[in-house]
Amino acid sequence: MQKWTITAVVTVLTMMMLGHSSMAMAQDGILPALTVKTAADGGTEYSVTMQILLLMTAMSFIPAMVIMLTSFTRIIVVLSILRQALGLQQTPSNQVLIGISLFMTFFIMAPVFDKIYSTAVEPYIEDNMTLSQAYDVGKEPLKAFMLSQVRTTDLKTFIEISGYKNIASPEEAPMVVLIPAFITSELKTAFQIGFMLFVPFLVLDLVVASILMAMGMMMLSPMIVSLPFKIMLFVLVDGWGLVMGTLANSFGI
Repeated sequence: MQKWTITAVVTVLTMMMLGHSSMAMAQDGILPALTVKTAADGGTEYSVTMQILLLMTAMSFIPAMVIMLTSFTRIIVVLSILRQALGLQQTPSNQVLIGISLFMTFFIMAPVFDKIYSTAVEPYIEDNMTLSQAYDVGKEPLKAFMLSQVRTTDLKTFIEISGYKNIASPEEAPMVVLIPAFITSELKTAFQIGFMLFVPFLVLDLVVASILMAMGMMMLSPMIVSLPFKIMLFVLVDGWGLVMGTLANSFGI
């Protein structure tokens, strides 16, 4: 209850400060109006206030973009399956798995992010490109990454579902079709990797269960007995290194 109270107070104070600052800027004539004009080259030109509003709105979608448009989904699903295969319910914790997945995502996506920054963000900051132009240029590296990972069958399925009929090649697929196809492909790949991780531990569970049954120890849980052996096996084969290397290599790194 105290946490929610503090959060509410901070939110109200922040809104009051922002409102006061906006009123002061408006009185000084600094805050421009929300305008959308046609640029000299025929494109669309937004006022600074409109650009800030659009950027703030886009920032609210960053968590969803990180999950759905990057390698995050595959990594977090594989790590979750690995934890289940080891028989560990809360170790590593969800926070640890998310942290590992985020940093692995930044590592894998670093070339894509660098290209987006150099081709779209930096020119936009230097006023060499409009917001719409920056969006069109910036989405291309991300689209190329998704196209390199998406399965052709999944892409064809969503093209048929969407009803688009003039798509001759995968490169012509719009983002509204490419994104769900990419997510579906990521889930398929993650489950395939998870299956390969699960099988050795399942075999170990079956061996332990057979031994306990042969010894007449019916009341002893095979999961409890096999857990230390699974952890020891995972450590001896450098399991974390193999998993991280497999995930990175699955993206062509």
